[in-house]
Amino acid sequence: MKTRPLSPHLQIWRWGPHMLVSILHRATGDGMALVGLGVLVWWLGALASGPEAYATFQAAMGSPIGLVVLVGLSWAFFTHLMSGLRHFVLDIGAGYELTTNRFWSIASPAIAVLLTMAFWAVMLTK
Repeated sequence: MKTRPLSPHLQIWRWGPHMLVSILHRATGDGMALVGLGVLVWWLGALASGPEAYATFQAAMGSPIGLVVLVGLSWAFFTHLMSGLRHFVLDIGAGYELTTNRFWSIASPAIAVLLTMAFWAVMLTK
């Protein structure tokens, strides 16, 4: 039997920020698809059902749990956006240098947090 090379797995690879960003990209995409779709369908249904249903939706989304869901969705959006922009730059062939790749792997989630904070600072002052 020929000796075949082993496929790399988690015990061989050393964890790095690029792995975390990749996992966050997938998780935030799934979260927006599942939770975001549920909130969107509920919002549209409440909008079509009349003022009482819409008031119920507003009360639920204005509650502490609702705000956590909305802040989480906006964080997921900005995290997914920043990771997607990072991948776009990699797809055009730039940013593969180790220091550049590491920097943007750390910066993209940090920028996403800052964008989320700025978004909610604007939303809560209106």
